[in-house]
Amino acid sequence: MPSNTARKQDRTLDLEHFLPYRLSVLSNRVSDAIAQQYSDRFGLSIPEWRVMAVLGGTAGLSARDVAERTAMDKVQVSRAVESLVRARRVARTEDAQDGRISRLGLTAKGRAIYDEVVPLALHLEDVFLSALKPDERRQLDVLMAKLSRQADLLGGGGK
Repeated sequence: MPSNTARKQDRTLDLEHFLPYRLSVLSNRVSDAIAQQYSDRFGLSIPEWRVMAVLGGTAGLSARDVAERTAMDKVQVSRAVESLVRARRVARTEDAQDGRISRLGLTAKGRAIYDEVVPLALHLEDVFLSALKPDERRQLDVLMAKLSRQADLLGGGGK
């Protein structure tokens, strides 16, 4: 009888059944569907919207905080923030205790866009989740939390 190690080495990578791949593809498809609602209308990229979404819920974060909350690459966040600042959708202020840190917040223009996009995003989430029964939705929440904790243990808790 082959050992566990030998059996594991005999496995092949089937992307159609490889969970990380499937999650990534699903995430991209859902993000793209939501992006269609705001990209043409407001000229926002997915990283820009993610920055705005985080800041819409919690103002005064640093770019590093945003990167941690979104699990986006720091360079992606930096580029998105720069673009949003240039478009006057996000304002940057110096931290009162540490002048090396900039705090970010939505401007009135950014808040107006956020307030328009959020109901669209929530509606699309409802449409997406309508494929699941209420008990399946609760189970999905539980499973997502478990997988998120496991990703943290693997060192995938953010970039």
